[in-house]
Amino acid sequence: MKVPYLDLKASYKKILPQLQTAFTRVLESGMVVLGNEVKEFEEKYAQFSNTKYAVGVACGLDALILSLSSLGIGKGDEVIVPSNTYVATLIAVSRVGATPILVESKIDTYNIDPEKIEKSITKKTKAIIPVHLFGQACEMDKILKIAEKYKLKIVEDNAQSQGATYNGKITGSFGNINATSFYPGKNFGAIGDGGGITTNSKKYYKLILQLRNYGERKKYYNNLIGFNSRLDELQAAFLKIRISQIDDINKKKNKIAQIYIKNLSNVGDLILPKTHQKATHVFHVFCIRTKKRDLLKDYLLKKGIVTLIHYPVPGHLQEAYKNLGYKKGDLPIAEELAKTSLSLPIYPEITSDKLEYVIDSIKKFFK
Repeated sequence: MKVPYLDLKASYKKILPQLQTAFTRVLESGMVVLGNEVKEFEEKYAQFSNTKYAVGVACGLDALILSLSSLGIGKGDEVIVPSNTYVATLIAVSRVGATPILVESKIDTYNIDPEKIEKSITKKTKAIIPVHLFGQACEMDKILKIAEKYKLKIVEDNAQSQGATYNGKITGSFGNINATSFYPGKNFGAIGDGGGITTNSKKYYKLILQLRNYGERKKYYNNLIGFNSRLDELQAAFLKIRISQIDDINKKKNKIAQIYIKNLSNVGDLILPKTHQKATHVFHVFCIRTKKRDLLKDYLLKKGIVTLIHYPVPGHLQEAYKNLGYKKGDLPIAEELAKTSLSLPIYPEITSDKLEYVIDSIKKFFK
């Protein structure tokens, strides 16, 4: 039996008539950049995120870059980020000229450790980027208190946890500005690249609108040096379909996660995902941990089961960031996660027999 890590083909097949209708509508409109589809999606996305404003941009990395740029963060500034994250979080900080300061995560939730944040703050620190990793919200009450105490800005990286909550509040609504990705593999994905920004600040909203479109205040009149980062009409039209499905997608992935948890508890040395008592989890990734990670991964692949590693190299040990001066042993939890983490297939279209096959294969490995 073959079990892919993700099955986008099956996902699109279910909504093919809707996608075709959206595609035709965009073509017949004659508008492919910054038209009604983008405007309507932004309105829907702001409502979904429980914020006043939303802006569609080209990708998740751009969403982070524009968010930091609009806050005036640049050369000489420091921004606190988790080491256990996708490298785009770090790259965004670098692209605005600032320095990423890498912080440990918690061993149980994999999210940034609030207690370690405060110890990393200096006079140069201007912002914190809490990454809601794998589908679970960070401990935002503690992080917001730290930000208030030191007068720091918050930019949420919400690429992996859209629809998740902390203390009943949805991710993407906590920060001064919040960035997300609509990469196809996400729970809330487009059919290609796309990104979004949410905020409750009219000032930041207007600034981001300019920055995404070359810095124009009106056509061909530029008072800012901006970017070319616009969500196109076609992706916006597709995302309008997805936004009506996201709650159902999250529920289905949560159901699959609970089946994994029920059947893989007390199997070998497996450590299963834990959800913080104040948080909800949307399981963008179902990440298990084992000291036999590489052996298990190879075994499952021979059985036709594809798994992924999120992430094999922690941020502080990435070659691109060797200039920061970190070395092995500096952030032992991030390093432990990189050595032991393995992500299992978890997508709404996975069949019960494939799910059972994955579970049985893991149990056989540990016998």
